[in-house]
Amino acid sequence: MRRSPLALAALATIAVPGLDPYDAQPLSGPDDEHDTALVIDAERRRWVVRAPVDAASGASTEREIALLAALTSQATEGRLPFRVPSPAGFATLPDGGRAMVYEQIPGQPLHLKTLRPGPGLAADLGKVLAGLHELPVAVVETLGLPTYQPDEYRRRRQAEVDEAARTGHVPPALLTRWEKHLEDVSWWRFKPTVVHGDMVAERVLVSGGTVSGILGWGSAQVADPADDLAWFLVAASAEAAESVLEAYRLHRTELTDPHLTDRAILAGELAIARWLLHGVTTGDDDIVADAVTMLTDLDAHVHTDQAATSTGTGASGTS
Repeated sequence: MRRSPLALAALATIAVPGLDPYDAQPLSGPDDEHDTALVIDAERRRWVVRAPVDAASGASTEREIALLAALTSQATEGRLPFRVPSPAGFATLPDGGRAMVYEQIPGQPLHLKTLRPGPGLAADLGKVLAGLHELPVAVVETLGLPTYQPDEYRRRRQAEVDEAARTGHVPPALLTRWEKHLEDVSWWRFKPTVVHGDMVAERVLVSGGTVSGILGWGSAQVADPADDLAWFLVAASAEAAESVLEAYRLHRTELTDPHLTDRAILAGELAIARWLLHGVTTGDDDIVADAVTMLTDLDAHVHTDQAATSTGTGASGTS
């Protein structure tokens, strides 16, 4: 049974001694592994309470807590140009695991459709992503979080595509295209970096025209930096995305990765395959239908781009 905001507020009083709740509101977002609420105390301070919904989520939360401490230290020392949740206290849950409470980071979720090209927010987003990818990989490695070398990561992606193919729901031309890119080892000569691993616009907070914080660190690992670029390349305008990439490249040191953008676009496409597999694994027909629709649309889009390229009337993303 999911916990109500009032139940989460009660946990907050245990986690943070002296916290006097005045109001409690549900918080929505791309996180179905936690019950989450915003608690406003009598002094009008705003707190976020997150409680894992099961044992697996609890284990993930413990890894995330350790990482947040390391990232907070990096931010305090000026190596990270944004804030991350900084736990103020914890409450042990009756069924195992701990609820985490932290002061809410000011800002609103980023809306990619409103992202404009130029030196403003788009450039700041590029700087923020570069700052994350410039962190020492030891920040993640020493915590025992997943660490992948390029060819190992490529083979993981190949395994995902093979599994998606066995569902029979991936259009053949799209499947062939994915396999072609995954077999081209020249695409996969990247330098592994610290990556967020589950970056979406709702996790990026914006305040005063700059990125104020990033949430949802449960999937952090050392892997392909392209994975953290896919979300805005898919949803932002081409002009805004180019501004983000320009700033990103400017703030990366020794970045020699000619296929970074290619892999980012591919990562965005393979995210649909993982959504499909999630639906199949959980037996959720609605998720499967949603993924099939997206794959059909993607297949049609790829065919359109290829036709435009062959006639000289346009350009494709990856081919």
